[in-house]
Amino acid sequence: MANTVLHKADTRGDANHGWLHSKHTFSFANYYNPERMHFGVLRVLNDDTVAGGRGFGTHPHDNMEIISIPLEGDLEHKDSMGNVAVIKNGEIQVMSAGTGIQHSEYNKSTNSTVKFLQIWVFPNKKNVTPRYDQIPLNLEDRKNKLQQILSPNPDDAGVWIHQNAWFHLANFDKGTTTEYQFKAKGNGLYVFNLKGDLKVDNQLLKTRDGFGIWDTDKVQITAESDAEFLLMEVPMTM
Repeated sequence: MANTVLHKADTRGDANHGWLHSKHTFSFANYYNPERMHFGVLRVLNDDTVAGGRGFGTHPHDNMEIISIPLEGDLEHKDSMGNVAVIKNGEIQVMSAGTGIQHSEYNKSTNSTVKFLQIWVFPNKKNVTPRYDQIPLNLEDRKNKLQQILSPNPDDAGVWIHQNAWFHLANFDKGTTTEYQFKAKGNGLYVFNLKGDLKVDNQLLKTRDGFGIWDTDKVQITAESDAEFLLMEVPMTM
């Protein structure tokens, strides 16, 4: 029998710093909920809006896989490995922090906001050499189908991380349905609904709802309206 957890959009942690408005699905910074620490190895899912010309100053990370998915606007990245890049909607960025990395992220524009998802995944290897990657994604590849954007395999579609995880993005027209088959035994699936009404098995998700399911090997996904969503399949044990 599948186990599930539902995180309604309005139950997330809410941190509004003026220049940054962040919604936390899991405990983060000043938001602490002992029942919402992580979903398997998925540790952080932050839904961030950054004001024009503002951003995160240089700060450190280690032993974490960090994924950024811009939803609107352009985000400038600088890090201690010498990388300087701008990521925008339609791209994905990944950092393996490993033995340690410092980076900053800024809204490149002074008059428009940036919206992006910041996702942290616990790695399956510690103290790896830090790594940065960024690739464009073909938006047509997610139209009424699942577009793989992340996997454990450098030779597979999307970016890769040090973890037995697979991420997919999709943009479904109303009525589109698909079956998602889990890639690895013992994994769970966390669905983050970006927009619209989405049914995962028998659970209806509204905009920005999150839903985790495990102890199963497949789920049925149906767009009850036009919908955009992110699937994150991750190991349930550290």
